[in-house]
Amino acid sequence: MTEAKVAAIDDEHSDLLSPRERAAIRFAEKLAVDHRKVDDAFWSEMRSHFSEAEIVELVAHATLYIGFGRFNEIVGVDPA
Repeated sequence: MTEAKVAAIDDEHSDLLSPRERAAIRFAEKLAVDHRKVDDAFWSEMRSHFSEAEIVELVAHATLYIGFGRFNEIVGVDPA
């Protein structure tokens, strides 16, 4: 992944990201901020980009990293 593409992650409308990539980013953000906002409409959008197996994999990876981040914050792990 190029540096430009990584920088584009903050821009939901960037042409550098595919619709599939943008959906994955929105999904991870919803899981991190308020998982209750992953409603039926959003699930439908996710299913238009990903298979059920891919969605399970996205959930597993996103929630693990969210959990690791929260753990590190709670116990004071230095991010450097």
